[in-house]
Amino acid sequence: MLTINKLIPQARGLAPALVKRAAHVELDWDVRQKSRFDATDSTGRALGVFLPRGTLVRGGDVLVAEDGSLIKVLAAPQPVLVVRHCADHGTPFDLLRAAYHLGNRHVQMQLAPDCLTFEPDHVLANMLRQMHLIVTEANAAFEPEGGAYAAGGPGHDHDPHGHGHEHGHEHGEHDHAAHAAPALAPAAAPVHVHGPGCGHDHGHDHGHQH
Repeated sequence: MLTINKLIPQARGLAPALVKRAAHVELDWDVRQKSRFDATDSTGRALGVFLPRGTLVRGGDVLVAEDGSLIKVLAAPQPVLVVRHCADHGTPFDLLRAAYHLGNRHVQMQLAPDCLTFEPDHVLANMLRQMHLIVTEANAAFEPEGGAYAAGGPGHDHDPHGHGHEHGHEHGEHDHAAHAAPALAPAAAPVHVHGPGCGHDHGHDHGHQH
């Protein structure tokens, strides 16, 4: 078994040609969120992965074996649920509400501007459909958010030295009014609740079995 105890996030610093020639291993999220696991790479080698506790392995990362060989990680497609707002009877704000409710339940989610993705759960799917969101099944790579203080979130360029982001704000001279967040008045407007007496015909099946 080939022992691996080092990971290079997103192949940072490696020559593209070197990564292209490397063997690869395809792993789903259930495995990639573990710091210790066994796997088999594309050349048939058995891998024993022993990474620091808490390490998340992302698609595009490169594992480094004790003999110096490289193994590129691919995020394996897996069953997921994709949530979108209903363009006919809702607004993008409905997606924000969905993220709030899923977050309250500590659901791991992959976030995009127009959709939320999480692992299959029929109870949560029914809840979201009752909120008039469109829930569809898919088979895709899953890269959930790693949390505000977690290293290695999707697309996150992690600083291995642990330095925070230095935005260079001089608070004594900074004009906060000029950079204030957009007014939230539109979001504070009463949320339209679909139901008996809502005043319009939905004209579609909120089961959304697409």
